[in-house]
Amino acid sequence: MSSVPITKYGAELLKEELQNLKTKERRAVINAIAEARSHGDLSENAEYDAAKERQSFVEGRIAELEGKLSAAQIIDPTTLDAEGRIVFAATVHLEDLESGQKVRYQIVGEDEADLKEAKVSITSPIARALIGKYAGDVVEVKAPAGPREYEVIDVLYI
Repeated sequence: MSSVPITKYGAELLKEELQNLKTKERRAVINAIAEARSHGDLSENAEYDAAKERQSFVEGRIAELEGKLSAAQIIDPTTLDAEGRIVFAATVHLEDLESGQKVRYQIVGEDEADLKEAKVSITSPIARALIGKYAGDVVEVKAPAGPREYEVIDVLYI
């Protein structure tokens, strides 16, 4: 299995979720199943069915998170030395050359991407266009709404 890049912060979030699922959620599901069993006939017991379905979801998510973490290549942006080049986990300040609007993005793994937090996936059109560029470069991004040009103002490893 090939490694999947993830930031240190993203890996910590996945580890926290995994810990919560293993310690709290799993225990809550076991208690819910025991409670539903105490009500008698399981063939017509909606609470039991719901608890078993929840158990299936929790166990599936645990397996998914363990798989992601085992295949993760954790990258701490503060330790990067890319000499000003845009790489995975870098934070970039851009200016839209058409509108003059300034934006900031961090390039992260697919599981971490969240536009509300200005985190774009490494597989997104903008991230693919930015990788390898430096401050001062002009980048054309083939966005779904049409091509856009950005000037790279700054590259940070924070």
